[in-house]
Amino acid sequence: MFGLRVHPQPLPDRELAHGQQLRFGPIEFTVRHAPGHSPGGVVFVGHSVAFVGDCVFAGSIGRTDLPGGDTRTLLGSIRDQILTLPGDTILYSGHGPATTVAREAASNPFLVGLVEE
Repeated sequence: MFGLRVHPQPLPDRELAHGQQLRFGPIEFTVRHAPGHSPGGVVFVGHSVAFVGDCVFAGSIGRTDLPGGDTRTLLGSIRDQILTLPGDTILYSGHGPATTVAREAASNPFLVGLVEE
């Protein structure tokens, strides 16, 4: 699509389900289904942190103009699966600096007003 060669990626060895618990030694994450950037998008929520991939960035949101993307779906996922986390939850995105739920809810131009007080 962009004139780049991409090597075939390995197939997934399991499916993830919304609410599923994943454990890596002493660390546990909960899977939250968060489509919009891509149809099968998920975020991984742990103790005071969330790995949000390309759903949310510091000051922005993920692209929705690629195949399978949908802006309304992405904003609903962010509203329901990310902005419902405690405000001090650190968000680690797929690119750029970390941020927090509170910072994005208050200053991200795509998200301000998305959640009613």
